[in-house]
Formats: sequence, C-alpha cells, structure tokens
Amino acid sequence: QEEFLELLELLVSRARTYVSSLAAMEEFHLSLSQCVVLRYHWIEPFVRSLRERLASFDRFFCVADQVKVYTNQNKTRTFIGLEVSAGHFQLLELVSEVDRVLEEFDLPTFYKDPSFHISLAWCVGDLSGRLEGQCLQELQDIVDGFEDSALLLRVQWEQIRCKSGNKYFSFPLR
Repeated sequence: QEEFLELLELLVSRARTYVSSLAAMEEFHLSLSQCVVLRYHWIEPFVRSLRERLASFDRFFCVADQVKVYTNQNKTRTFIGLEVSAGHFQLLELVSEVDRVLEEFDLPTFYKDPSFHISLAWCVGDLSGRLEGQCLQELQDIVDGFEDSALLLRVQWEQIRCKSGNKYFSFPLR
C-alpha cells in the first residue's frame, strides 16, 4: 500500500541519521521457519506435507506495530523490523506444523522463542548498538503517530508461501 511505503520512507530516513548504510527492504514477509536447504528430490514431498499440515488453518489477522532491532545469528547483518503484537498464538500454531514437516526431513526447526516480525530495512554488520535506545524510540514514535497506523499495520493472513530456489508454493488458509 502507498501509505505503508510512506511510513517505510519516514522510518528509514530517520534511522539513516544513525546508520547511513541502511537499505529499505523491497519485499516483505514474516518467517515461519529458518532458511533450510532442500535437496531437489525432497521438494515435492516437502511441499505435499506442508500442504496437508496447513490445510486446516483459518485466515486470521495479526498486528505488526512494535519497532525492534534484530541481527542474524552470526551477527553479519542488522535489521529494523516491526514485531507482531497481536496474532502471536496463531503464528505459533503455524510454526508448530511447519516444524513437524521440517523434522520429517531432519531439518532444523524454528527458534524456540520466536520474535515474529516483518523486516523493513537492513545493513551489513552488527550495528544494533547504534539503532537501539534513542533511535528505536524515535522510530516507535513515528509508527505510533502515523495516521491510520493501526489499520495500516494490521495484516490479514490469507496464505502461507514456501520458496524453494526460484519457485514459490502457495497454501491458502480457509
């Protein structure tokens, strides 16, 4: 939405006063698994298993309105994201089913205490120290004061997607 892109621009612009190398994300998603490597011959049965396990889930809403700073596991990238403040329970249920599929293929499951979020911007290195504190508060103030942010940051979950290489698989929710 155009309004979301306006909010993104405000946030990235303010955050760049603290870390000039920040780049805005071009695509947005919320992860339900870690990135894993699927062998080619696993793709079809993996997708089939996901489809079966996710078939009974209903559509739901979540709200992602809490600004938070993240780093990847090996601290080579820093992210600014919007953490989910409502809909956490439904996301945990989805992760539980995705984890079961990952276990079938002896792949690593999701983090034990996940912070569900949508990444908005990133930079190379661990620059979390520069973005937390004053910067984080300023970014949260922008989100809280943005017109219609309550509606804008409310996301309806209609489908789950799985990306494998350059292929996308979609699993509609009921």
